[in-house]
Amino acid sequence: MLLTLRPIEGVGVGRGCVSAGAADRTRGKSSMLNRSFGWSLLALSALAVSGCSTTPGPQVSASGPPEPEIPARVRPTEIVGRWGYAAYHKPEDRTRTEANARGQCKQPYVIGQGTNGGVMMYLADSSELQELRLKGSSAGRDYIGPAGRTPGPQDREIVSFDGRVMVLNYVDAEVDGRYGTGIFVRCAPRAAQENAAAPRPAQANAASSR
Repeated sequence: MLLTLRPIEGVGVGRGCVSAGAADRTRGKSSMLNRSFGWSLLALSALAVSGCSTTPGPQVSASGPPEPEIPARVRPTEIVGRWGYAAYHKPEDRTRTEANARGQCKQPYVIGQGTNGGVMMYLADSSELQELRLKGSSAGRDYIGPAGRTPGPQDREIVSFDGRVMVLNYVDAEVDGRYGTGIFVRCAPRAAQENAAAPRPAQANAASSR
């Protein structure tokens, strides 16, 4: 007996329809996922761009030109010469120290004229003469020290100067504590000293008549 197998209606078609619908839904989900992924990429790109635009770059400090040197009220030519020098640490010792400085003119401290408009003096803890500048400041104070920042760590402030007596303080507190306040008393010119030491004519005649 021959048996003829006939397809059951709806079974094959049902399977085919189910497969097609599932494929359509899969494609739809994939499309939605692609669109969502695309929007996510766009959002991340926008955030990255905004982050780059708002993140400050490294600050580059522009070093400007050095400030111009302010001329001191005391001119270098005013302090060039021979000075008696002494120093003190207590203010009550100033009068005695000034008298001692006046007595040092036999071995004077000589301030020479520099070749570049400065004065030749010694810095603290140095045995070599160096050309130093007389420098003013925006605060109205005058200093003696190397060219550059004012006041600098090696500078000495001109506390007072009247043409005859000059008082200097070291800017560095540690150095000032060791050396103290310096007093310079101008020595009389050599000719004046020799004239003061020589006897006057009347005194010479009186001495010869005896």
